[in-house]
Amino acid sequence: MLRKDIVRMFRIWVQTFLPNVITSVLYFAVFGTMLGSRIGDMQGVSYMLFVVPGIVMLSIVTSSYANSSFTFFQSKFFMRSIEEILVSPTPSWLLVAGFATGGIVRGVMVGALVLLISLFFTGLTISVFNALVIFSFAILTALVFSLAGLVNGIYAKSIDAINIVPTFVLTPLVYLGGVFYSVEVLPGWWHTLTLFNPIFYIINGFRYGFLGLADVPLATCFTILGAFIALGIAVNWYLLRTGLGLHQ
Repeated sequence: MLRKDIVRMFRIWVQTFLPNVITSVLYFAVFGTMLGSRIGDMQGVSYMLFVVPGIVMLSIVTSSYANSSFTFFQSKFFMRSIEEILVSPTPSWLLVAGFATGGIVRGVMVGALVLLISLFFTGLTISVFNALVIFSFAILTALVFSLAGLVNGIYAKSIDAINIVPTFVLTPLVYLGGVFYSVEVLPGWWHTLTLFNPIFYIINGFRYGFLGLADVPLATCFTILGAFIALGIAVNWYLLRTGLGLHQ
């Protein structure tokens, strides 16, 4: 399953890799370069360096989610291959692992490409405070949204249903999760509301790995990630095990 998914990614790279790269270039150019020169520093670092981790994480979130949701939907409606897999002796946990790992691979690869692109906007320099934290958050975040995308793919009955969640749920949460600003600059009520956004903790932890800056404790970020991973694995295992949401 993983080999097939990776081959598909590179075969249609114009759809799987290029859009995120182009979008990130626009973010770096508009928010980092043009607006960054007017904003100045953010939490003691240049605004460009501050937004890099958020934009990289944005690409990881959207890519990993899109990969697992569309891959499962394609297998269910277009290729009809999911029916053969479900009647085979393949255990449900292995199906979850196969689809989720494909999303992790795509998410991390796209994130790495965006990070390389960012070097051209930061003068070929990038701050790395803790490489292990960066790698951990990249992998775990890709896993969380691969699992979330898989739930979407299982329940989706049309291609429009695949796009509803990223458009009306995922995108607002990401943009309001501190990609382009620090929660410390927000007024009291908005600051409190942001603390209920799970993506805020993901971006916060990822930014800590680069800059050593954190609005909330790193342990809290890892705890929330772990909780969502456990929930995602349990839900997907149950759906595939029982066939709930797969019936036409």
